[in-house]
Amino acid sequence: IVRLLVEYGETMGIVLGVLEADGSTKIVSSGSGGPDTESLGPRSVFEIGSATKTFTGVLLAEMVGRAEVAFEDPVSKYLPDQVQVPSHNGREITLLDLATHTSGLPRDPTDYWSDDPDDPWAEFDIAALYELLSGYALQLDPGTEYAYSNGGMGLLGHALARAAGSSYSDLLRERVLAPLGMDLTQLDLSGEAGQWVTTGHRRGRQIPPWILPEAIQGAGGLFSCAEDMLKYLKANVGPPETDLEHAMQTAQEVRGQTGERGVAYGLAWEILDYGDRQIVHHAGATYGFHTQIAFDPQRSVGIVVLTNSASMTDNLGGDLIRFGPPPPIQE
Repeated sequence: IVRLLVEYGETMGIVLGVLEADGSTKIVSSGSGGPDTESLGPRSVFEIGSATKTFTGVLLAEMVGRAEVAFEDPVSKYLPDQVQVPSHNGREITLLDLATHTSGLPRDPTDYWSDDPDDPWAEFDIAALYELLSGYALQLDPGTEYAYSNGGMGLLGHALARAAGSSYSDLLRERVLAPLGMDLTQLDLSGEAGQWVTTGHRRGRQIPPWILPEAIQGAGGLFSCAEDMLKYLKANVGPPETDLEHAMQTAQEVRGQTGERGVAYGLAWEILDYGDRQIVHHAGATYGFHTQIAFDPQRSVGIVVLTNSASMTDNLGGDLIRFGPPPPIQE
């Protein structure tokens, strides 16, 4: 299947990771990581885009578990006094609102995007985030309606870092990535990650990597590989044995409905209802990459699909997690 997706032009390169119910994993790949890159494999590094949001949701649950923050805390509690966070009818935006895309903040702060057509987030720094908040008028009470917001999730990552007296990068490394042994998952391309990084593609062009500013890192800044993402999936399924795994299960709890039939939301996660099964899912798309991660927590199986083409639309991950592998293709 992955070979055919490359041959049919769906993507330049693809790495597929599978988590089996017995805890074993399989990784297959096809295509190219781009000019002058390593051959595709388990440690090939891709931008995972909005799949980063699930890590921010887990981080919130982890900090709530430590009583460092509370879901109902207004985000203003963790921002400088001069920042005017919008409210509506006296209802303030809470950390939970940000994690569940019910804050009422816009999907993308396009007024603050850069002039670089390949990297719109390049200039969205903390000052721009604060300016957005101070000048935005909510149209409804926070917590009442699901509306996907990249800016809101970036704000959550920033607020959690301030609550911990840290940077988002260091906090995520300390609390989530290091305990899981995800050594190639990070917010920049320093060290070994830079040696394994693949080249993104969009409409036949190579796209430079996005190194996102801190203000938006929590919404989509991570680079990762199949080997690391399978560690993440494995920690998300089965009975929790650590405080971090308990936080992961908290992040998966249904908090409401998105408005799309059969789709609920947790802390960043989408929960897809298929009768007697619930699939926990998130996708990630940047200008050069496309990612799918999904797992069935009851059956302890999961899937990760990493591609270096923005045009990838095939629902390989969803099909495999729902239906299992098809019969072998006859040559």
